[in-house]
Amino acid sequence: MSLGPWEIALIVLVIFLLFGATRLPNAARSLGRSMRIFKSEMDEMKQDGNRGQADAAQPAQIAQQPAAGETPEQSMHRLQAQQQAQPQAQPQAQQPRIDNGQN
Repeated sequence: MSLGPWEIALIVLVIFLLFGATRLPNAARSLGRSMRIFKSEMDEMKQDGNRGQADAAQPAQIAQQPAAGETPEQSMHRLQAQQQAQPQAQPQAQQPRIDNGQN
């Protein structure tokens, strides 16, 4: 089911009659601005995602490279020591709030 030239002309005529000649240019301008903003935001999200993936992969690659002349056992011990040296973020429990009725 494709639209022929007569159907497209009829749709354009109905839109023109509904919105009028004064509102159509403003609506088209607003739609163009919205599309441009949407496109720039999508491009920015893609760039942020690519940067985040590259940043996350880089430390993992550095940590996995063995030092020159290091045996596999020494490498494993070094990696374990690095993991233990890095502090783990622990969520802090919220203290219960006691309301004694005084302000």
